[in-house]
Amino acid sequence: MFFKQFYLGCLAHASYLIGSNGEAAVVDPQRDVDQYIAEAEKNGMRIRHVIETHLHADFVSGHRELADRTGAEIVIGAKAGAQFEHRAVHDGESVRVGDVELRAMETPGHTPESISWLVVDDGLPIKVLTGDTMFIGDVGRPDLAGAKGFTPQSMAAMLYDSLHQKLLKLSDEVEVWPAHGAGSSCGRNISKETSSTIGMQRKTNYALRPMSREDFVALMTTDMPEAPQYFSRDAEINRVGARALADVKANALDAKAVKVALHRAAVVLDVRDPDSFGAGHITRAINIGLGGQYASWCGTLLSANDDLVIVADSVDRSQEAVMRLARVGMEKNILGYLDGGLLAWSNEGYGTEELPQVTVRELSESKMHVLDVRRPAEYASGHIPNAQHIPLSELPRRINEVDRSKPVAVVCAGGYRSSMGASLLARNGFTDVSNVIGGTSAWIAEKLPVTL
Repeated sequence: MFFKQFYLGCLAHASYLIGSNGEAAVVDPQRDVDQYIAEAEKNGMRIRHVIETHLHADFVSGHRELADRTGAEIVIGAKAGAQFEHRAVHDGESVRVGDVELRAMETPGHTPESISWLVVDDGLPIKVLTGDTMFIGDVGRPDLAGAKGFTPQSMAAMLYDSLHQKLLKLSDEVEVWPAHGAGSSCGRNISKETSSTIGMQRKTNYALRPMSREDFVALMTTDMPEAPQYFSRDAEINRVGARALADVKANALDAKAVKVALHRAAVVLDVRDPDSFGAGHITRAINIGLGGQYASWCGTLLSANDDLVIVADSVDRSQEAVMRLARVGMEKNILGYLDGGLLAWSNEGYGTEELPQVTVRELSESKMHVLDVRRPAEYASGHIPNAQHIPLSELPRRINEVDRSKPVAVVCAGGYRSSMGASLLARNGFTDVSNVIGGTSAWIAEKLPVTL
């Protein structure tokens, strides 16, 4: 049996290629599918099936693109209500890939249609692809199906049954391969590991420790982080199937065209690193760097109604930015990219502004108001004394909670998210904002005081 995990760090997304005797199946593909086709060809396999564990909300799937390019059959749970040509499966049904059996296990809870796929080789269950039902160290959040008439509580109850009556009935040796890793918004505290075993998860996963269904429901529905605004949109795109990537184009715009676009309320998305952005950028630009989980943060912080102009260091980086936006279904918003980058803008005589960068030592000796934009668990584990806490994902709607009358220093763990937060403040009229270099990691390394 051939088995390979493809891990996309930008979206903390795992997909899989499974093959046997010249046949292959792809499970939970990302939108750009060239890598699966290339890997299958390299190993002498034909992709016969494209399998989805559920309707993903955090990224746009490549199921239709892959099916159109390979002739493969799309397989998804019958309860998904998929509106593209597909094979709808129920609990216990199988897909054959050469000598390997992929057996459907209905495991609702994260979504109503969620299916985990048991990999059976020589009659023995050896792996289970759990989608977003079970992660490493966590389980799927149950609050993303409200539009379908389910409450988080009813979904959490279904999730409890799926875990205890299905997945935890498997032997300890069965390997667990989920659809997401650390950083995904589909869970609360997913491990950095990308695979495990049923036995290890039984011992270490907080959500799988012995508890009643009622206690589990309470645990899963209390203090849930806010779902990113693009999740419901992407789920519906996946229900219908995304358009071909060949239709996604990035137009080169000269500085004058960008200037006109800004007068028409377009938003500049500057995808350079925080240092470059801090040294100079177009006024009111939002900084979301390509160096981190760019696509998911774009989907979280940017409005689906905003026209976007990309600013990057090169044409290649501009095109990468567009492709990664397409992975979360945001390509229709893109007007184009600034041809020639910030240099072309300056050569036309257009002004720029800076985002001051402050060291932790300078911060400790100042009277600046500190805004910590890390996740709640990060903040609770230790923070700069008297720091205000607003998670970055919540900052757009809570920005008026920040005192405009004081100089504000924005901090995260290392400087990536804080640059986003600082740019959002500046875009919303804050006139004295700085980004903290190195974040709380640098603060701790300098042995400065921490509040728990």
